[in-house]
Amino acid sequence: MADASVATVRGRFLWYELLTSDPKAAQKFYTKLIGWSAAPFEVPGAPSDNPYSMWMNGEAPVGGFIQLPEEAQKAGAPSHWLAYIGTPDVDATAAEAQKLGATVHHRMEIPTVGRFAIIADPQGAVFAAYTPAEPPAEPPATPGVGEFSWHELATSDHEAAFDFYHRLFGWEKTESMDMGPAGVYQMYGPNGETLGGMFNKTSDMPGPPCWMYYTVVPDAEAAAEKVKKSGGQVVSGPMEVPDGSGDMIVQCMDPQGAAFALHSRKG
Repeated sequence: MADASVATVRGRFLWYELLTSDPKAAQKFYTKLIGWSAAPFEVPGAPSDNPYSMWMNGEAPVGGFIQLPEEAQKAGAPSHWLAYIGTPDVDATAAEAQKLGATVHHRMEIPTVGRFAIIADPQGAVFAAYTPAEPPAEPPATPGVGEFSWHELATSDHEAAFDFYHRLFGWEKTESMDMGPAGVYQMYGPNGETLGGMFNKTSDMPGPPCWMYYTVVPDAEAAAEKVKKSGGQVVSGPMEVPDGSGDMIVQCMDPQGAAFALHSRKG
């Protein structure tokens, strides 16, 4: 039975996790690039040879990182970021996802933390549905430096993907943008709030459907240079967001191959 006190988490992005082939190198890269620090976190029942650490933005945790399991690496899984999306009842959400054509890969309960399920949506993009043990703090109206500001899904069928996430998390369509030959960029979110966008991958975009998460930095152009100097790769940009705001974005890969993006606001 879902706890009524966590009902307000539905459809919110609550946690961001990096599963990486080299946690020490990743820690060095992101702390230098974004300014996060790292703090150990003991997961009850987890093996001591694969410790979990939290990304700290000042005093506030924004996510975590851990070694990508060896079996996942052997199976060809790359280093990657995984977001946890809130739901009052993760098992009901996982069951609904399966009915809609998704694949549930793993479920786990962490005492005092919450219960989650790793799910691949019907097009193959992976996320986690998460019911926290206690309701988290309300997110800021405008994400600040070091916080995640945008959640972008590149997929093979954005209309079908939107219908799937609408059923699971109650997201509604907000604004949309015609990108010409690239098609429609559909923005979405709960209760009139925009959390990100979805679009169909173009033929020159390698890899399967996937999520990309944007973190706020003071200067995306300067950060792009840091990425390259630190052994990462700039995949796209820096470029101005085509909404007239003057904001800048850049899409990157860290030295271990995990895709991520950065966002800075004008002024």
